[in-house]
Amino acid sequence: MLSCMRCSRQFGDRAIVWRCPCGGTLRLSGYGAAPFEGRGIWRYLRGLPLDASRIVSMGEGDTPLIERRVGGRAAWFKLDYLAPTGSYKDRGMSVLVSWLRSAGVAHVVEDSSGNAGSSMAAYCAAGGIACDVYVPDYTSSGKCVQIGAYGARLVRVPGTREDTTRAAERAGQEKTSFYASHNWSPWFLHGVKTWFLEVFDALPEVRNVVVPVGQGSIALGARLAMEDLRAAGRLERLPRILAVQPAHCDPLARAFEAGLDEPVRIEKKETAAEGIASAEPVRGAEVLRAVRETGGGFVAVSEAEIWSAHSVLCRAGLYVEPTSAAAAAQPPVGTAATVTTVVRPGQSLWEIAAASGTSDVPAMVARIVSLNGLQSAAVHSGQTLEVPVG
Repeated sequence: MLSCMRCSRQFGDRAIVWRCPCGGTLRLSGYGAAPFEGRGIWRYLRGLPLDASRIVSMGEGDTPLIERRVGGRAAWFKLDYLAPTGSYKDRGMSVLVSWLRSAGVAHVVEDSSGNAGSSMAAYCAAGGIACDVYVPDYTSSGKCVQIGAYGARLVRVPGTREDTTRAAERAGQEKTSFYASHNWSPWFLHGVKTWFLEVFDALPEVRNVVVPVGQGSIALGARLAMEDLRAAGRLERLPRILAVQPAHCDPLARAFEAGLDEPVRIEKKETAAEGIASAEPVRGAEVLRAVRETGGGFVAVSEAEIWSAHSVLCRAGLYVEPTSAAAAAQPPVGTAATVTTVVRPGQSLWEIAAASGTSDVPAMVARIVSLNGLQSAAVHSGQTLEVPVG
């Protein structure tokens, strides 16, 4: 069922719409992720209402999951930079372009800071769909070359990432084009959710997932996957989603810390993490809700911390772009890694401590009390707390 997240209006599953007339984002529900035999993301997605003969796939999914020690901690890394075009976007784009092809769409317009544009261009080329990709004029030359190599028409837009979005939206209003924004597409999220399904199949004991967040599709995909797994009786306790934003562009981190339900307006500064430099995340309210529902939190990291994490990851054999490195960024030496969380109605400090993944809950309770200057272990709904990670 395709429905609006704002006004609850329902659409047919095959309706060619990217946004509700009320301006709300769309949700595609009623299609779980029962795994089938086989490989790749489509083993989880056979229940989607798509023409099987129109699916566009290039073997995305089943990327390596490896363990490394970073900053003195052991962590597992999902290597989606080994996807067909080099990013996790291929998971979502395979589903989105398969839907476009099934719906008979012949020409699409997409806006991107780089990776999504490359992925859209590649999958449209594979699916026989004409494609225009709008990018900010500061987008790296390597990404632009990749987009053009797939045969897409590249349009550079002066100004901010948000200016690029508005230009693409206007272009998508032409009768011969469809605005196929991955940020707005619920089909895209059903593809992205497979990253967490693969992680869960390999590590069912996972308790925390750390993700870089701009528009938030990685976090929303994880939350959607958790919903599917819980509905199937495979998951009881939701792993915490720990979201990381660059301090130069952190509208969601600031909103979370302030206990708000919508992203705050910010003055964006240049950041090395260009892939998550989104000042106006269209699903921002959904991202904030997803993080809170899992007992997770947000961290804003500096440019120095991003580049330090990039260097550490490279020395561990993981060559990633700064956007991805943000998720591994560490606080300054001498400080403890924490996340900001907001107490939910009826939630106790013991529950918050247990959700941190610690093996010593009483000690974690004491740490939270000390860190936040509390007089006791009593907390109240809406209270903002700093919680040590692990």
